[in-house]
Amino acid sequence: MTLLDHYFPHLTDQQRQQFARLETEFRTWNERLNLVARTDMDNLTERHILHSLGIAKVVEFAPGSAVLDVGTGGGLPGLPLAILFPEVKFHLVDSIGKKIKAVQDMAETLHLPNVTAEQTRAEQLSTKYDYIVSRAVARLATFHTWIAHRYKPRAEAAPNSGLYYLKGGDLSEEIAESGLKAQVVDLSEFFAEEFFETKKVVVVPA
Repeated sequence: MTLLDHYFPHLTDQQRQQFARLETEFRTWNERLNLVARTDMDNLTERHILHSLGIAKVVEFAPGSAVLDVGTGGGLPGLPLAILFPEVKFHLVDSIGKKIKAVQDMAETLHLPNVTAEQTRAEQLSTKYDYIVSRAVARLATFHTWIAHRYKPRAEAAPNSGLYYLKGGDLSEEIAESGLKAQVVDLSEFFAEEFFETKKVVVVPA
């Protein structure tokens, strides 16, 4: 049984194939672009794919909703989440064109029509979203200023609309500095691997 099957027992055969293909494609692109540290490639499933899917243990994206992934880099956490939630639209943005080209290529190879990848910054977008996800791009106070105006109005937004931010370590000072009402969920509640002992999802309602 694979690590993903263990934690997400309801995957379809198609999703299993997509996750396997994502690993293959990601490794190939990583050789060329160094999307993540090469030392991490032995633990790609655990440290990148499963870590990205930690968000899905904290929130169930509503079908038909829209998710923005800010500073997606090599497509994390957006691509794994897009495989898991085929009925949700994902917009993956990054300021580095080479990385976005890799993400576009992977999304196409994996047949993910629910993914759009674009070279831009969150502050330059005019679209509105139900959910925003990201993986430790900046301190919370800084990051929140980029995305604060990207949410759909409350009346139109999906349930539990807000920011789901993957971070590690002790975040009390960072959250206090931001002045935001944030909830911290420990991923060690869901995943037994040692890597997740310090990993968290910071939830900031829209």
